[in-house]
Amino acid sequence: MGRRWKGSTSSSKNAGRSSTGATTPATARRLDPIARKPIALNPIALKPIGWVRHGVPEAGVPRLRSEMVSEIVMEDAYAEAIAGLEGYSHLFVLFWMHRCDPARYRPMVHPRGREDLPLTGVLSTRGRNRPNPLGLAVVEWLGRAGHCLQVRRLDAYDGTPVIDIKPYDPYDVFTDLRVPDWWYRITHPAGYGFGIGGTPAP
Repeated sequence: MGRRWKGSTSSSKNAGRSSTGATTPATARRLDPIARKPIALNPIALKPIGWVRHGVPEAGVPRLRSEMVSEIVMEDAYAEAIAGLEGYSHLFVLFWMHRCDPARYRPMVHPRGREDLPLTGVLSTRGRNRPNPLGLAVVEWLGRAGHCLQVRRLDAYDGTPVIDIKPYDPYDVFTDLRVPDWWYRITHPAGYGFGIGGTPAP
């Protein structure tokens, strides 16, 4: 059982998907040949393009995340690659959660570690102890000084490696969506200052 918010959504973004998010037959045909063909992957290597800097103690990051201001200090090799980011009000930041212990990975977890919430697959949560400890945040652009970017709402620890930065644009905005009841129980009563506008459907 989940909750749905109503709003306008670009029809082009929903092409190839049903209202429940399932793949439609047209999309399935495009994916089918790939699914039948195993692909051997070499080990995947990632290198940081920059580092998070803010000086906030680790224990304070979850509490201050909605207003926390951070710098992303770019590696010199990628200083030119950030040209043009100032044209966007918000960005996606992909980072490596280097403080996660691989031994703590569990396929099933209680969201936020709360045992009053249902046991669910870790990939259905934003928990840190994942198969690959990748973090993703939508941040607000505040400015730039040389090769340092200043952003708000980056919930990463001081010293976290940044893997990639992408612009956030209107194509990424969905207003008609569904979330599990446990998500609503966490976010709505707490009043964290973020969430989805609209009225929950029954």
